[in-house]
Amino acid sequence: MTTVSPIESRANLGIALLLAAQLVLLVLDVSAKWLSVEGLPTGEIVFVRYSMHFLLLVLLFLPVSGRRLFVSNNLTLELLRGTCLLATTGLNFLAMKFLPLTVTSAIQFTSPLIICALSGPLLGETVGWRRWLAIAVGFCGILVIVRPGTEAFQPAALISLGCAFFLALFSILTRKLAGVDTAQTQQFYAGATPIVLLLPIAFTDWTWPSMPISWVAFFVMGAAGLAGHYLNSVAHRFASPATLAPFSYLSLIYLSIASWLIFNQPPDEWFILGVCIIVASGLYIWLRERALAKAETAVEVVER
Repeated sequence: MTTVSPIESRANLGIALLLAAQLVLLVLDVSAKWLSVEGLPTGEIVFVRYSMHFLLLVLLFLPVSGRRLFVSNNLTLELLRGTCLLATTGLNFLAMKFLPLTVTSAIQFTSPLIICALSGPLLGETVGWRRWLAIAVGFCGILVIVRPGTEAFQPAALISLGCAFFLALFSILTRKLAGVDTAQTQQFYAGATPIVLLLPIAFTDWTWPSMPISWVAFFVMGAAGLAGHYLNSVAHRFASPATLAPFSYLSLIYLSIASWLIFNQPPDEWFILGVCIIVASGLYIWLRERALAKAETAVEVVER
């Protein structure tokens, strides 16, 4: 039986780990976008990202953990989580070919809204009309950014929306596995599952990078992905997705700056307006969940 650190209620530490994960994952997104712009196939970029992730994980943790690295207390959830992560990454990298980082990242941040919507059927939580209204407002923010029906609309925005859906499932499964498997074991299956699923198609259209900076991005992706998702897994042991979600919006600022400076794709006024709507709705859901949690705690105290 693998010894797993239990879930702890240490929200500040969880938030700090999440912020560190966002900075590291910024390197992953920029590297993937760079390789997409150069013309490398999406399947190859995803495969390289997880191959490096897996190799580094085994080199770092196998000597310490031994066979415990492979032992899962819920293999089904691990494989489902790894599949959701593959879908999230693949759809995100594909959307990057056609959309600026600002747009793909903004649409991804509907995932907290999707988490709230899925918390009823998947987690057995009750979602009231106020939170449903906030979810609807948040998706209005997406409509402001992508502007369907206008010349500015890019069908690739639908790919990013699919990415947000699988990211929400991934986040829920990450929380379910917190306290069940170690962060190392979670990262092992997060790397192994995509590799196994992509192996049949990964080498069908292989293209090597052509510039020195592209080789850097080629090899850095895996390290950034491993470090970022490891920090994210540990953060979920100390705080719930509902607690962490509001702080995840800060990465929009990092990505906007990177998109502007590196790819010369600054955010426009529609992006800024839409993001404000999405962030406001997400923060409302967070505040509402905190209020409900405090009310439940007060009832429990009175009953005692």
